[in-house]
Amino acid sequence: MGMVTEAVAVTGLGATTPLGGDVASTWAAMLAGESGIGAITEGWAADLPVRIAGRLKVEPTTVLDRVQARRLDRCEQVALVAAREAWADAGAPDVAPERLAVVIGTGTGGALTMLGQDDVLETSGVRRVSPHTVPMLMANGPAAWVSIELGARGGAHTPVSACASGAEALALGLDLIRLGRADVVVAGGAEACIHPLPLAGFAQARAHSTRNDAPAAASRPFDVDRDGFVIGEGAAVVVLERASRAAARAARVHAVLAGAGVTSDAHHITAAHPEGQVRAMRLALAAAGLPPEAVGVVHAHATSTPLGDLAEAGSVAAAIGTHPAVTATKSMTGHLFGAAGAMGALAAVLTLRDGLVPATLNLDTLDPEVALDVVAGEPRKVLAEAALTNAFGFGGHNASLLFTVAP
Repeated sequence: MGMVTEAVAVTGLGATTPLGGDVASTWAAMLAGESGIGAITEGWAADLPVRIAGRLKVEPTTVLDRVQARRLDRCEQVALVAAREAWADAGAPDVAPERLAVVIGTGTGGALTMLGQDDVLETSGVRRVSPHTVPMLMANGPAAWVSIELGARGGAHTPVSACASGAEALALGLDLIRLGRADVVVAGGAEACIHPLPLAGFAQARAHSTRNDAPAAASRPFDVDRDGFVIGEGAAVVVLERASRAAARAARVHAVLAGAGVTSDAHHITAAHPEGQVRAMRLALAAAGLPPEAVGVVHAHATSTPLGDLAEAGSVAAAIGTHPAVTATKSMTGHLFGAAGAMGALAAVLTLRDGLVPATLNLDTLDPEVALDVVAGEPRKVLAEAALTNAFGFGGHNASLLFTVAP
């Protein structure tokens, strides 16, 4: 098949997050303004400058088969949980295996396995290292396991672009359908790396909040008192499908993925460059054939870092304007790194579907340098035609996705 110009429908949603073990509970908690951030009480965190995180609300091992779960890294576990929900939500579409693809992004992949098995090697010797180590630590593990679970033979891909990975996965899924290489794509992001080493590294880089005495108040995007992000874990997955195919089987369409923009800054390994962010948003608009005025909601990347939030606020104002209702749900979930972009996509889709924009938690005093309409306090009713979600990552990766309401 050649290039396909028709719309790409979102027919399935799945997630497991610090707010809930599925989409419904996560969304309900978001609208209720709940926080998924808590204290790390284990002994290994006692000497760390960071002792807070957004841990999963529901342990994946309570959902997955016990034997299978033992052979999966936590990152692979959450991917499988979210993908199963998304697939069921889409009605398990009847699609030829060769026309079904999987794209699951991740930032660190099986970091817990790599670090844990390295400890085993050093303390107990080579004979104690698990034979499942390599399949558990490889970054393509989540995509591979989901492809095996669903029998997808149209490709299993893994974008690894730090915190832009999940959004880039959806952008690639959109391309695969538009290029005629797949009819259905299961796309999303997965991350699970709450461990002393990443926490110590982020603390040393002064990127992570150290509000250890008030975990629920630590992630505060756009607030004047923000002091860094909070690490989170989880997965979000969507099912993308050619719109005519979805219509032919009378599938429920949550929203339409109308366009995507992916750019790189070529500027600095950790500092963002606003020009790359602006260009990503403009590319997404152009791909969707929509003017900036059509965007009623922006799901900001907004991690709660002093510099990052300001840079994005300026970029959104330049690319879209100051008219959209802006939300930052990392205030509730923490930063899910490789899953963050997919989580943002999920929130954008649900916002369009239900006409409700979640309020940004902990926004007590909007930074005076932020010229955006950031929703705070209560969720806001908005009838929007389109919603844009941003995801930016270390390395200068920028990904913007534009969703429109279901036809």
